[in-house]
Order: sequence, then structure tokens, then C-alpha cells
Amino acid sequence: MPLRPIFYDTETTGLSPESDRIIEIAAYDPERQRSFCRFVNPGRPIPPEATNIHRITDEMVKDAATFAQLGPEFASFCEGDVVLIAHNNDAFDVHFLRHEYRRNGLEMPSWAFFDTVKWARRYRPDLPRHTLQFLREIYGIAANNAHRALDDVMVLADVFYAMIDDIPIETAVKLLARPTTVRVMPFGKHRGTPLQQLPKDYLIWLSSTGSLDKEENKELRETLLQLGLI
Repeated sequence: MPLRPIFYDTETTGLSPESDRIIEIAAYDPERQRSFCRFVNPGRPIPPEATNIHRITDEMVKDAATFAQLGPEFASFCEGDVVLIAHNNDAFDVHFLRHEYRRNGLEMPSWAFFDTVKWARRYRPDLPRHTLQFLREIYGIAANNAHRALDDVMVLADVFYAMIDDIPIETAVKLLARPTTVRVMPFGKHRGTPLQQLPKDYLIWLSSTGSLDKEENKELRETLLQLGLI
């Protein structure tokens, strides 16, 4: 059965899945033309620095349901053979989801996930940045209320379809899951050195020479980008 895409986003009290909490969760199901957007009462004050980013205040969430109450509702919205798609999913959103479900004694469904940041870094290495708003501009998508969950989700859906073009979603998921095979430097004076151990000044020099722009070094460049080395 084909995977049904569901785009989602979370806003939180901070950056640590272990100690911070989800305060807003949103999702959009384009096939069923349904959306989900809920504030979540974190049971603690929202730090001012977090409010400065997403503009969500304690007053806005004080009467909201807890994640213990909303977790099953979100799981019901995402029922079936779905893939949950988020921007920076693998480094952020999925970890918050897992901790919230576990923390509240709930079982998280065995969803498939897709990270659009990883896709952009792998298949658009020509771009200097891969933030959602930068990709929105690159693909000519209208501006929105950035850093609010549902607004970001709707933009993400447009960005995702622009990036994968006519590739079936199942194929895109398989391509992103394919591991890169470059683990050591394949040429030059540091040949055989693990990529993570390459000197920073060498990586800067390598980028400046244009060597990484050559077609034969495309996989090396993608791996360095994924590792955050360039």
C-alpha cells in the first residue's frame, strides 16, 4: 500500500528532548485534506527565550490539554500506512515525540519518518543554506508566519513536493534511507583518514579549490554536508 504523507512540526520549551516539552504540535494530511493543530500544556513555564522565537506564551497554553491527553489523538490523526515528514526531523522533532510518548506512558506508533533537511543537504548541495524559509524562497513559495507549527507545516508540504518533483514518495524514502558509503578521504594527502578526523583548515581549502564540485566527488560532498563538516 502506498505511503500517505503527513507533514508535521512541533514547538517546544527548549532544545532538549529530555528536559524540555512540546507546547504545540501540528500536522497536515494533504490526501485527506485534514489538519491537526493543538497547544500542549507543558506543566511548566515557557522560557522567555523560547517565546521570543515562536511567540507562544504561558497564557496561551494554560488551558490546553497535556500530551498525555493529546498523544492518542495525534496518533489517531496519523493512522494507517503513513510517513511523517518534518524539517530537521532526525535531529529534533522525532526525539521530542519519542520522549513525550515514553514520558507519558504511551506507545508511539511505528511510523516511518522523513527529514527534509537531510534530503535538501543530500540532493541540493548547491544551496548555501537549507533552512525551511530559505528553501521556501528558492522554490518561490509564499511567505507565512514562520516558527508557528501549522504555518510551517503548510510551507513544508509545498517545499517537499517541489524538492522531490515527480519522484514517488516511497522511492524518496528509500533514497534518503540509503547509507552513504564514503567513510574516509578517498584522495589527496589525507587519503585514508576518517572524514571526522580531517583538519578544518584542509576542509576549508578543499572547498575553496572547487574539488568538491566535481561530479566524481559528489558523494564525498554529500557525506561531508550530512556530517556537518562543510
